[in-house]
Amino acid sequence: MGFELKTASWWEQTGGGKIRCLLCPRSCVIGDGLRGYCQARENCGGSLRSLAYGFPVSIQIDPIEKKPFAEFMPGSWAFSVGTLGCNLGCVFCQNYTLSRGVPPEDLSASRFVAPEAIVQEAARSRCESIAFTYNEPTVWAEYAIDIAKLAREAGLSTVLVSNGYITMDAARDLYPLMDAANIDMKGFSEEFYSEMCGGKLAPVLEAISYYHHLPNSHLELTNLVIPGKNDAPEMIGAFLDWVERELDKTVPLHFSAYRPMHLYRASPPTPPETLRWIKSLAQSRGFNHVHLGNI
Repeated sequence: MGFELKTASWWEQTGGGKIRCLLCPRSCVIGDGLRGYCQARENCGGSLRSLAYGFPVSIQIDPIEKKPFAEFMPGSWAFSVGTLGCNLGCVFCQNYTLSRGVPPEDLSASRFVAPEAIVQEAARSRCESIAFTYNEPTVWAEYAIDIAKLAREAGLSTVLVSNGYITMDAARDLYPLMDAANIDMKGFSEEFYSEMCGGKLAPVLEAISYYHHLPNSHLELTNLVIPGKNDAPEMIGAFLDWVERELDKTVPLHFSAYRPMHLYRASPPTPPETLRWIKSLAQSRGFNHVHLGNI
């Protein structure tokens, strides 16, 4: 490769040329020349390198409501950036072309976009924020951190759209730089995360709680409602219990309709009446910032 890839953060050597990635709860142990589960981090001769740093594959100017943020800088435009890869394996992924996309073996032919260029273009485009979105920003956290620091100097807000599957060490570096975050809570049970996402719920809840309690943070939560999988009244009720107990009833909640996509097509599209019932339930319990999506 004709250039030097960005050295990643949050990893340790384990011996025998292998590396343990400490970015997310997977703690991938990666052999020389191999990549982690997310496909965005590679062991290059005993050093972990980011294959996504500086290589966005999607840059768009979006209404901030599309992220979705319902109650942060409404009516403004977000300069939205995404790369390839994800550290969860949701079989129902609604954006799988990016989340399951794989950075090429040879990045020398790809266009490198420095953090400074992202911030400059966002300012030229008269956007008020930069959004880390589309695929999972956790897997390119180093890039997001460097962009966010420059954005803050330029007077631009930063927003994170994430699955929340991150270690606390990485979250403590990334999350305080975010002015707002919309974190996906996929389904309120460990069984759902194991079966449908190949992950665990507990680290996501820890990340959500950590971000919510940061000074000057704005948190919104999204739940993609899949019929027969995560729409049971008991599961929805348990989620609301947790938000009330650990966060606050004023946290904006988004319940969105699922469409059959990617590897999972057994459930039908979410009926609008299901989402309206969830909204009614939440409102009856005093949650007055409930928003419905994809209907």
